[in-house]
Amino acid sequence: MPSPDLTAKKTQCYHCGETCPNERIQRQEKNFCCEGCKMVYQILNQSDLCEYYNLNENPGISQQIKLRKDKFAFLDDEKIQVQLLSFRDDKQVHVTFYLPQIHCSSCLYLLENLYRLNDGVISSKVNFTRKEVDIVLLTGQTSLRKVAETLTSIGYEPYISLNDLKEKRPAINKSMVYQLGIAGFCFGNIMLMSFPEYLGIDASETGLRSIFRWINFGLAIPVLLYSALPFYTSSWKSLKHKVLNIDAPIALAIIITFIRSAYEVISGIGGGYFDSMTGIVFFMLAGRILQDKTYRQLSFERDYTSYFPIAISVLKEEKEIPTALPDIKPGDTLLIHNEELIPADGILTKGKAFIDYSFVTGESLPVLKEVGELVYAGGKQTGGNIEILVVKEVAQSYLTKLWNKDAQIDIGVKKEEQSKSVSFVHLLSRYFTYIVLSIAIATAVYWQINDPARLWPAVTSIFIIACPCALLLSNTFTNGNILRILGRNHFYLRSAQTIDDVAKATHIVFDKTGTLTTTQQQNISYKGTELTAYQQQQVAALAACSSHPLSKALAKHLSTEKRTDVAGFKETTGQGIEGFANDDLLKLGSCKFVTGIAERQTGTAIFINIENKLYGYFLFSNHYREAIPDLLKKLKGNYRLSVLSGDNEAEKENLQRLLGKKATLLFHQKPEDKLQYIQHLQQHGEKVMMIGDGLNDAGALKQSDIGIAVAEQTNNFTPSSDAIIEAKQLSRLNKFIQLCRANRNIIIASFVLSIVYNIIGLFFAVQGNLSPLVAAILMPSSSLSILLITFGSSSLLAKRMKL
Repeated sequence: MPSPDLTAKKTQCYHCGETCPNERIQRQEKNFCCEGCKMVYQILNQSDLCEYYNLNENPGISQQIKLRKDKFAFLDDEKIQVQLLSFRDDKQVHVTFYLPQIHCSSCLYLLENLYRLNDGVISSKVNFTRKEVDIVLLTGQTSLRKVAETLTSIGYEPYISLNDLKEKRPAINKSMVYQLGIAGFCFGNIMLMSFPEYLGIDASETGLRSIFRWINFGLAIPVLLYSALPFYTSSWKSLKHKVLNIDAPIALAIIITFIRSAYEVISGIGGGYFDSMTGIVFFMLAGRILQDKTYRQLSFERDYTSYFPIAISVLKEEKEIPTALPDIKPGDTLLIHNEELIPADGILTKGKAFIDYSFVTGESLPVLKEVGELVYAGGKQTGGNIEILVVKEVAQSYLTKLWNKDAQIDIGVKKEEQSKSVSFVHLLSRYFTYIVLSIAIATAVYWQINDPARLWPAVTSIFIIACPCALLLSNTFTNGNILRILGRNHFYLRSAQTIDDVAKATHIVFDKTGTLTTTQQQNISYKGTELTAYQQQQVAALAACSSHPLSKALAKHLSTEKRTDVAGFKETTGQGIEGFANDDLLKLGSCKFVTGIAERQTGTAIFINIENKLYGYFLFSNHYREAIPDLLKKLKGNYRLSVLSGDNEAEKENLQRLLGKKATLLFHQKPEDKLQYIQHLQQHGEKVMMIGDGLNDAGALKQSDIGIAVAEQTNNFTPSSDAIIEAKQLSRLNKFIQLCRANRNIIIASFVLSIVYNIIGLFFAVQGNLSPLVAAILMPSSSLSILLITFGSSSLLAKRMKL
């Protein structure tokens, strides 16, 4: 039997764009899906901020979930305030709130006009990329709690986690920006002062030429002593570990170039190579900052504190006391409200718990817990209020142990003890460095024997002309461009090294729930006696009264414009709901609840009984993300695939069809099972890419060679990983991998070009015949030409792939 006809016209909410339910809520001829959205509109209208709706269509966030008035009471706690504030004096305080709802220009307009909604706010500045707002407020006119409540009232509830009590995420390295600025200033001015040297100068103007040379000398000193520090530091660290990285010959070239140039200026025999030296430093630093900026706003290292709230309600003498999580002790009684996280392991002492453990275990459906049963940290209560007696501190709970590397990686070889992946560029540069040193020594020996006067010019020319800046520039800028392209497509990599790791992957392992499938949508089909439009309205109305997520999904699936009255309903937690809809008795729920007989093997279903007659059931199945079947079809031809799921085997047949017969499918997998499977693959020589979204994937993501966390929003909570991909972009994973593999080929091609350039340069250098003019033109022009080729190639390739 096909699913009931749901073609009735649906009205969009003027505020958030959600479908309006059967009861029409209006204000000034505008429709709203709930009283919350209507209230936000009224607030903005009263403050003359309705330009918010003109900038983008339906820009708001749905307000259907009602928030408690005392949710931010913990912000009145002085101890918590001190840890959250970035500045404080007698008159004002500065605070930064993370607002995951920020998504468009309407958000910027509204948040930067926050002072019009709260008189105590002096200013509010939005950082769009990090989804943060910096607020300055007057302590005499408002409070931190009132500001948080104002933001919540307009749909921008601050996300304040236990992680906010730690040190803030570091901003971009300012010292490197200063180093780049100084190098750029000096490089530009030295180039300007060197034009007479390049073009030739009259004998009558030799005094002016000498002045220009000494100015260049002075401008080169801060570049040598300050801007080039990152290369000296990196080289020294590599030498302490008895290896030569790619920065070593660059640092040597910078020092030798300066020494020779200084000698030429002081002795008056030439203008030196100051332009080349400062140019190397400037372009190298620019590439590194470009590479760093792409993923600076994201946090790849996350622990349980990013997931936990900052405070919870503790019952003391029948009063709710907001308490910071670190202060919770065994024996405390916690009051957990609807949609709140359980922060510590405990025993249920009051109420019925209907807990969503999907993020912890991978189970797609909530679990029913009765009084006296043990509940674990990490679950989210989806029913009414419950009380829990704490038996373990937050730091000792089951959830925190999932992040404990020693507890997880207790067998086999730890990821950190495996051989570290090293960029092939650094491997090539090591040989390059040895070759350059060998040529320099051989040249020195030759000219020492045949013509000692040519020894110094020849050796210094070799280090100048054979500097591996062409290779490093192409590597740095190409990697930076690839990171920028991937970031633009909402696939964020921890570092440039991750590009190389992605290209080497041989086996891809997927989590199911929340990765291949979405937890925000279900496929719903109907089997049984066909329901009339009137009966559909009755079922939708009764289902909307239930707190069960499946009932809510069914109500949304059947939603219509017409109103149906529901009276006298009764919900049995975890089983079903019964009540009167327009005077007809309906029962919705499990087979046993509705029919009184044993469960049928139908999968996840809601049975329908109207006036004591069983009509049929709505069958729920996982909804695979858009284009996932097509992605799996492309991947299975080039990679070995596996799926690890904490859920049941209901989707096994469907997944086997999508992934092919050779794919490995494992269900009922605990976090330690996933970790052991990854280790097993690595022990058999596989380079494993693990893609998951939940806490139960945290250990496997850490252990894998490339761990990719899937997030509905890239700034929302995800486990620690090497990369973060927005859920909507998962279908393009195959293109992202192809781009990473092409990146390696582009850099190898640029290396070959730089070798050709070095051979030509060295041919002249070893003879001691390389003039400053030739070096000044040949060295930067060759580096820039290779840079343009590699940068352009990666951009063109991305354009062809429609990225």
